[in-house]
Amino acid sequence: MDIRVINIDPEILGGTSVFNGTRVPIKNLFDYLESGDSIETFLQDFEAVRREQVVKILEMSQKY
Repeated sequence: MDIRVINIDPEILGGTSVFNGTRVPIKNLFDYLESGDSIETFLQDFEAVRREQVVKILEMSQKY
């Protein structure tokens, strides 16, 4: 499954990288994880983000 997970649009939060279809910055996920919160907590707090998007972002972050 090829899903688009990142959206960068100057009209949405000034071009901040967000989860596609939301206004949730990608950075929020990493902030949660760095502070010790689980993916489950992140998903509960940001219901517009899908688990598949989180998994894909984490996979992509391992490549760089």
